[in-house]
Amino acid sequence: MDLHTHSTASDGTDSPRGVVEAAIAAGVTVLALTDHDTTAGWAEAEQAVRSRADAPTLVRGMEMSCTGRGEDGDPVTVHLLAYLFDAENAVLKAERQRLRDERVTRLRSMIGKMAAAGYDVDADAILAAAGPSAGRPHLARALVDLGVVSTVGEAFEDLLKTGGQFYVEKTDAPLDDAVAMIAAAGGVSVIAHARARTRGRLLHLDHILELAQGGLLGGLEVDHPDHDPADAALLRGIAREHDLIVTGSSDYHGTNKTTPIAARTTAPEQYATLVDRATGIDVVLPGGSR
Repeated sequence: MDLHTHSTASDGTDSPRGVVEAAIAAGVTVLALTDHDTTAGWAEAEQAVRSRADAPTLVRGMEMSCTGRGEDGDPVTVHLLAYLFDAENAVLKAERQRLRDERVTRLRSMIGKMAAAGYDVDADAILAAAGPSAGRPHLARALVDLGVVSTVGEAFEDLLKTGGQFYVEKTDAPLDDAVAMIAAAGGVSVIAHARARTRGRLLHLDHILELAQGGLLGGLEVDHPDHDPADAALLRGIAREHDLIVTGSSDYHGTNKTTPIAARTTAPEQYATLVDRATGIDVVLPGGSR
């Protein structure tokens, strides 16, 4: 059960159908498609699941761009996984659009920095290739194509990382507001890779505890390729104490990352609790839905 994957609807390299096919090849029985700030891949993934008896059950989701309180007290970027929410909820739908618009504004600013540095980049071409949810990986691939760096990872390690030469901030959703929006849309929210130290500054544990005590946060992504065993154990303890769902996932991005699908997985009982707590939409079963 892999509850965190990305397709070409955001910054993955596989189409939504391709993600489903990769999941089938890996023996995945439950798959969540969680593209950044968009539901654009849902329809294709659903069609792929309905068309094959050996497909996994599909959990329609999204990874939402948020801002939380960092360990130093300053704002920090947080990713919030949202599952089985009503995509037509007006407030959440408007916020998704705002976040996507913010992504385009940011990428144009970053591309402007690249052009000023002498790189031959075409903003319109990059944004057209990026689709509905443009992100830094699309710039990273452009830098690879230009021969500036050898890999997408190298681009992030230097030029595109927070504080890097071409980095530009964007205005994300306050984490508390995002959790409330998802709950109001009948969904379940799970904080993604909260202790991924290699990604930069961390969300303050007190902020996680406050959200857990508030009763709207659904869970924590505990088993993630970027978590070391000690941090995973810490998060698991918080989840146990506050009755939060524990998820595990690959954070699959196709060839943009080396992590294979189902590198980490979710326990069946945790998945069952997630589905039970959602009131927005249902999962999609192979050949049918409920």
